Amino acid sequence: MSKPFANKLAIIERLPMWLAALALFVLMVMTFTDVIMRSVFNSPLEAATELTRILVAITVFSALPVISSRGDHISVDLLDSFYNKTLARFRDALMAIACGVMLYWPLQKVLVLARRAREYGDVTEYLNIPQFYIAYFIALSVAITAVALIVRGFILLFKK
Repeated sequence: MSKPFANKLAIIERLPMWLAALALFVLMVMTFTDVIMRSVFNSPLEAATELTRILVAITVFSALPVISSRGDHISVDLLDSFYNKTLARFRDALMAIACGVMLYWPLQKVLVLARRAREYGDVTEYLNIPQFYIAYFIALSVAITAVALIVRGFILLFKK
């Protein structure tokens, strides 16, 4: 891989991770504030539950494409001693391609739910945030993850 391309890829890769980090930081501050408000003033944040759901979704689905493209998922290597390097690379390539292809079905389901939420005008309970925004964000993230997994699989497959 050429150096300029690798540098651009590294910058592109940092953006979703910064978004995930920001969402996690906001979640941490909100949780701290909610605990203090609940304990000291007996007045919890009304929207804490819906903000927690939204921020967790942003954290998870922002990081998913990056983790998938790097191959950083948690894996158990119980059978790795039975594979030589070439066979293990081939196995990993096929698994990445298969997982990328299988993400088509959850992507279709999330898109259906996002369209339905938009058509029905579904909003969150306290803040009235349209729910389809998060659903489309999840769909976009799953689509990027699918492409990243398939590309990773083919790179592993044809790697020398």
